[in-house]
Amino acid sequence: MKKAGKIMQTKIIDGRKIRKRILEETERGIKALPFQPVFCDVLIGDDPASRQYVEMKGKTAEKIGMKFHRAEFPGTAKPEAVIEEIKKLKDVPGMCGVIVQLPLPGVFAEHKREILDAVPEELDVDCLGAEAGEKFYRGENEIGFPTALACMEILDSLSADFGGETGAWLSGKKIAVLGQGDLVGKPVAALLGFRDLLPAAVRSKTENRERIIKEADVIISGMGKGKLITSDMIKEGAVLVDAGTSESEGGIVGDIDLESVTGTAGYVSPVPGGVGPVTVAMLLKNVLKVASKKARIK
Repeated sequence: MKKAGKIMQTKIIDGRKIRKRILEETERGIKALPFQPVFCDVLIGDDPASRQYVEMKGKTAEKIGMKFHRAEFPGTAKPEAVIEEIKKLKDVPGMCGVIVQLPLPGVFAEHKREILDAVPEELDVDCLGAEAGEKFYRGENEIGFPTALACMEILDSLSADFGGETGAWLSGKKIAVLGQGDLVGKPVAALLGFRDLLPAAVRSKTENRERIIKEADVIISGMGKGKLITSDMIKEGAVLVDAGTSESEGGIVGDIDLESVTGTAGYVSPVPGGVGPVTVAMLLKNVLKVASKKARIK
């Protein structure tokens, strides 16, 4: 319920606009390469939603000049056989990025770690394999978790509004990262740490979590709890980056109750249309980074 008398003009962050800019930059980078990079999204089973998402990423990759390699396996395949085929993807000429579409179906879910670790580390543009993930947290990896990178890209996109160099506006701000999951919370906290920022990591059982959230100038949420954050929980003018998704009444909603926080928040990324589109762009930017490294080595 909104309170009377609010005058804050909340700005909705347009993730699609940010995606367009990143894809245009990535396309220019691809054109400058001496070869055409190949991207592969491994699809196991026949889940319609997963297939649709894979096809969308494939079309986006092809649109900016990459070649999309299709690697599909039936849900009846043996996990061991799929793992061996994933390992062989490094031998595809021009291969510069391999990801595995999640969630995994049926028995494959029991072999998730082995399947993700089968992706060659140098091609792991999702950073979900153990080796690539460890290098990321040590600050040794040129690529990173796409969703976490998308959150940082959104924050950096606000730099012009706050003045100063890219990302400089975050200095001195109280930052709260809600959730400590492998895709958002943990890597976002690490990326902030690489910039010498000290975010507060908030879990469901964190002591004084309500006060931490209320005092935060910037909130990045990856809890996956629909419409968890409402206007009475946040500071006026807070910047909200919503990286959480959950199903509600047949649709997808974020952690932030957009209707509720409008008029209180300064900026908010919506779901859908915020972090999601930027994530795909950052994934393909990772592929370009791998391709650029290969070109240098050659």
